[in-house]
Amino acid sequence: MNLTDLMNSFSTDDKCRELLKRLRWPDGAECPRCQGKATELETEKQLFWCGACDYQFTVTAGTIFNDTHLPLVKWFMATLLLCEARKGMSANQVKRTLGISYKTAWYLCHRIRAAMVESQKEKLDGIVEMDETYFGGRKKGVTMAEAKAAKQIVLGIRKRGGELRFFQAKDVTARTLQEFIQTNVSDDVEMFVTDEFPVYPYAVKGKIAGKHRQIRHKETYVRGDVHTNTVESAFSLFKRGVMGTWHKISAKHLSAYLNEMTFRFNRRKSDVLFLDTLRHMITASTLTFEKLTAA
Repeated sequence: MNLTDLMNSFSTDDKCRELLKRLRWPDGAECPRCQGKATELETEKQLFWCGACDYQFTVTAGTIFNDTHLPLVKWFMATLLLCEARKGMSANQVKRTLGISYKTAWYLCHRIRAAMVESQKEKLDGIVEMDETYFGGRKKGVTMAEAKAAKQIVLGIRKRGGELRFFQAKDVTARTLQEFIQTNVSDDVEMFVTDEFPVYPYAVKGKIAGKHRQIRHKETYVRGDVHTNTVESAFSLFKRGVMGTWHKISAKHLSAYLNEMTFRFNRRKSDVLFLDTLRHMITASTLTFEKLTAA
């Protein structure tokens, strides 16, 4: 779907609500309080009523859209912009495109990102690569070790020809790496590839240890099928988004941007990326501005 298709199909809030109703309740409206069957009131369009608990609600109740004062048409436009932007979309760009304030655009983007989270993650098999990288600005007057300690650590795990997963990590100790490996990599993996970082042999345990291969970048970047180029290309895409689009990301919100990039990347060839994002938005929990800006 492109912007022209969006405006032709969802030019009014009523049309937007009709789509959200079909996505949220394919088998009929349900009460968000008691999950009982609800009926649509004829007197009030798009208003539903649950006879079991005597509760009136709309299709946006208890969702990311909850209590919004922004027209749903602009919500749909912002969602499409974030879905189709390969290197991400900044709040400033959304502000200019939709004609809204920066505060509204920033909050809007973060609420959409909050829904871009995978609900269930199966362990990766086949050939899987893992690497780590660091994010953070350069600081003058400090040693290289001090500058590195101040940066944020991001771990990347990617199956060749398959899914990508990004994680914000507190450190790169063997215990931390082992936790991410055991959670995301199947014991039946064909090959598990990392670089020469000396911690990996201590982090890889069990059946995966016998399939672990390391590539020494000081010697070569490719040795047959042994390389980490696949996951490094994903890091490169995210870094281009940081430098060219977002420019600056705080440590507090880094995981939200990682989730967005992962969500879009794994669906980059999908024809229903926009609808899939909306489906996640109507099932995600409400994100208040107070919670988003809390220390």
